[in-house]
Amino acid sequence: MDVEVQIPKGLLNKIVDAGIKMYPKEYGGFLIGFYSEDFKTLHITETILPSEYRNSKYSFERSAKGIKGELKRLYSLNPKQHYVGEWHTHPDNSTQFSITDLNAMIEIAECKTVGINNPTLMILSINKSRLNDFEFYVYNDKKLLRYE
Repeated sequence: MDVEVQIPKGLLNKIVDAGIKMYPKEYGGFLIGFYSEDFKTLHITETILPSEYRNSKYSFERSAKGIKGELKRLYSLNPKQHYVGEWHTHPDNSTQFSITDLNAMIEIAECKTVGINNPTLMILSINKSRLNDFEFYVYNDKKLLRYE
C-alpha cells in the first residue's frame, strides 16, 4: 500500500502505555485522523479508548458506546479529523493479524453506520514493560494489506 502513515511519538507512547497497563490481556481503541489532500499520507491524530470492552490474553472486543459524543468533540476541535480505524495489542506475540482481526475489519467496512471503506488496523506487539514492534494494515477487498 503506497500510503505513508504518520503518528506522533507522544500519541504512540499514549497507546503503548494504555496497552501495557492492561498486560497480559489484549487491549485496544479507536484511531482518529485524516488523509492528506492527495491521499498519500494518513495522519493519526488521536485515539479514543473504549468505555466498555471484554478482553483476554488472546482477544479484545470493544463497545462503541460513547464513541459518537467523543467523535463530535474531536471533530469540533479539528473538522478534518474522523474515525480511520482501530488499534489493539498482541501481548507477547507478533504484529501479524489473525482471522479474527480480518473478520472484525470486514464487519467495520461493511457497516453502513460507520461509513469507511478502507479502515486502518494498527497491531502492537508488547510485553509487560515495553513495545516490541507495531504494524499498520489497511483493509481492502476482504484483505488486510501491510502499509509499507
